Amino acid sequence: MSAIPLLVLYNPVCGDSTAKSFFDEHVLPLIQKSGKVVAKIASTEHPGHAGKVLVDFLEEHQGEVAVVLGSGDGTLNECITTSAELRKGTPPRVLFTLVPCGTANALYSTLFPPTPEGTLDAAYRLQSVQSFLTGSKTIPMTLAITTLSSPPSARKRPQVRISAVVVSTCLHASILKDSEALRKEMPGIERFKVAAEQNSSKWYNSWVKLLPAPGAEVVQIYDPATKSFVPHPESDPEDEDIVDMDGPFVYFLATVNVDRLEPAFMISPLMSRIPPAEAVCDIVIVRPLRSPTVSVDTPETRAAFVPILWKVLGAAYRNGSHVDLRYDANGEVTTEGDGPTVVEYIRCGGWEWIPVDEDEDAHLVCNDGAISVIEKEGRAVCSAAAPQDKVGFMVHV
Repeated sequence: MSAIPLLVLYNPVCGDSTAKSFFDEHVLPLIQKSGKVVAKIASTEHPGHAGKVLVDFLEEHQGEVAVVLGSGDGTLNECITTSAELRKGTPPRVLFTLVPCGTANALYSTLFPPTPEGTLDAAYRLQSVQSFLTGSKTIPMTLAITTLSSPPSARKRPQVRISAVVVSTCLHASILKDSEALRKEMPGIERFKVAAEQNSSKWYNSWVKLLPAPGAEVVQIYDPATKSFVPHPESDPEDEDIVDMDGPFVYFLATVNVDRLEPAFMISPLMSRIPPAEAVCDIVIVRPLRSPTVSVDTPETRAAFVPILWKVLGAAYRNGSHVDLRYDANGEVTTEGDGPTVVEYIRCGGWEWIPVDEDEDAHLVCNDGAISVIEKEGRAVCSAAAPQDKVGFMVHV
């Protein structure tokens, strides 16, 4: 059997801009020592370049290819999106070996949870490379396919966005949008915290539909009392299995493949604690009107809810403990009792987000860091897609 064509590709400006030196000092010598033949080494030169390099490589080498990718989640998304779009007739099969060089590295830190030595340790960053060189296993990536639709009167073709990590609206999308302006002065993850402060008192008005995964037949919701997923009380397989949700929302974030968005920020911990048996989205939802003491949307109630939001996000940094938070009768956040959960943690096959026309911020959608805007009277529809046999994107673990 002939060797799979191997592309080595890295983004020299992602993260702290050390990808080139790390590849020169660690990755390339390891590959050379293993005896594997590299067909091409490429460094990205501009946005969109990584996807073009991969597509050209796929055209040159028909069939399965291997890619050692030094980047963050955004460049990985670019590779997946570009190759999937340009190869619709003949979907590619790509075996990725990940070298974390980005700011947050959500997928890598999920597949290889950080060690006490930290995420900068060379041995930690080379685990996927070692798996590739020793022929260890690969796992398939679930993709979240988001369709952005205009109103029917516009007669425009829907836009499609592909994600391998996260699709979000509300606070997270606002953070990603505003953090881009801070990237030069704050290349690390601290810029996300600054952007979070800027958007902390915003509420977002939208309607949501939650759709069950094919194998589950119902939308599932996490129950802290039993530490398990249970059927959502409004999802009935015999009658109506779709769940309708009203806003306002403060947080609405769906993940595939990952249990965290940063090495310590475990926003969807059940993706690894209770691994799904099929392609699903895990959605983390915070709706302020679930609090027993919040009944109206005013500037005062928005400001008063900010500390609760910080408690949720702070608990996500403490091993994903936000999923067990509840309200007591006075609206205080606790882990005791049987009050309403602060977070609605959903597992489903897909969802629809239909923003209220007048709420501009509710029209933002984030797909693996890239921001899109839903048109007025439009909607976003997202579904989790499993890889097909012999095509799709795999990762060495």
